[in-house]
Amino acid sequence: MTTLRLRPEDPADAGPVRRVLAAAFARPDVVTPPEVGLVDELRDTTAWLPQLAMVAEYGGEVVGYALLTRARLRPERGSDVPVLALGPVAVAPHRQRVGHGTAVVQAALDASTELGERLVVVLGAPAFYRRFGFGPASELGLTGPWAGLGEPWQALVLPPSTSEEGPPPRGEVLFPAPWSRV
Repeated sequence: MTTLRLRPEDPADAGPVRRVLAAAFARPDVVTPPEVGLVDELRDTTAWLPQLAMVAEYGGEVVGYALLTRARLRPERGSDVPVLALGPVAVAPHRQRVGHGTAVVQAALDASTELGERLVVVLGAPAFYRRFGFGPASELGLTGPWAGLGEPWQALVLPPSTSEEGPPPRGEVLFPAPWSRV
């Protein structure tokens, strides 16, 4: 019986991850989808958190990917707060709609919770991300480059590591430079 294995990406996964991203985001008008370059560029920044770059492996093949990288929240008052940006998330077309995307995203979110992270933002399909607890980022007072897109701009507050932690502050989410090229 073949099982799905979820684990952090290792250096040998770079090629297979590129192939999954290229296949999942393929469009007839581009040779290489921008999500491929985004991941390659993020690997070379301080935003890269290797333990939060998750792969889904099925039968020895990388078939899914979910990436959480460091972003910052600039509150209305005070210093910037570290947050996470989810994306890209991809599943190889031949393994879509069997739960691999849900599994790899949940593994990434679980790992971020274990690390004591507090807030994750994503731009994506509300119907998919709602299952993890994401909701409109605007309800948390979060703005950012994609806030004008409405419902796809979402956020998730992760469980606090201590009972004394309050909600995250309101403010603008700032993404690492590679995101501006997507």
